[in-house]
Amino acid sequence: MIVAEHLSKTFFLTRGEPIHAVRDVSFSVSGGEILGILGPNGAGKTTLLRMLATILTPSAGRCTVCGVCAEDNPQEARKHIGFLSGNTRLYGRLTGLEVLRYFGRLYGMKNGEIEQRAEHLINLLEMREFVDRRCDTLSTGQSQRVSIARVLVHDPPVLILDEPTLGLDIMSSRTILSFIRRAKERGHTILFSTHHMTEAELLCERIGLIHGGAILALDTQEALYKLTGTDNLQDAFLTLAGADPAVPS
Repeated sequence: MIVAEHLSKTFFLTRGEPIHAVRDVSFSVSGGEILGILGPNGAGKTTLLRMLATILTPSAGRCTVCGVCAEDNPQEARKHIGFLSGNTRLYGRLTGLEVLRYFGRLYGMKNGEIEQRAEHLINLLEMREFVDRRCDTLSTGQSQRVSIARVLVHDPPVLILDEPTLGLDIMSSRTILSFIRRAKERGHTILFSTHHMTEAELLCERIGLIHGGAILALDTQEALYKLTGTDNLQDAFLTLAGADPAVPS
């Protein structure tokens, strides 16, 4: 469902050396699979996901979503994608329900289809108590749930989620993680980035460890532990990044 082939992204600044944000990244994600991209802030996670979501154009390489080449036909590729960024913002003067109706119309959905889909998402993401409130009155966790519902309103088969629990409390994070599990069970292809080791351990069949824009390793947790001689993702990452896990940071 998602195929990345030798993706790279370089940013050229007016002054100074070019920034190689993503370096020659290749992988694929199948339907009903969760692939986690795990790495520290600045590792290249967001740039990689934005290329896959057709928001950024790669400097090299290509990506395919549901058989559609994102570079050749980005509009068609976007029909299959639900993309959530860590800095997604909502229209403050609209209620959560109005946001869903607005984006449903942008996707060309009929009114009856929008209402049915909105009702399903309100129940799925436990939004009933605040969906009729203006978005500028919502808590961070409530806003994030509306943002995810907005991403899902057209029922895309591919979900690309960039730090979906960023800034959330433990209860809101639990709701989001539970949703991701259910989406996997329904056959969605899910790619999400995080710097929280426990999220990746709980959710992902496979994990890509990224550092300096490059994938250090991508495999199951058990295979990563065997590769690095460790028994947890933090130590596996530090080992692959060339740091000593025994030395406190």
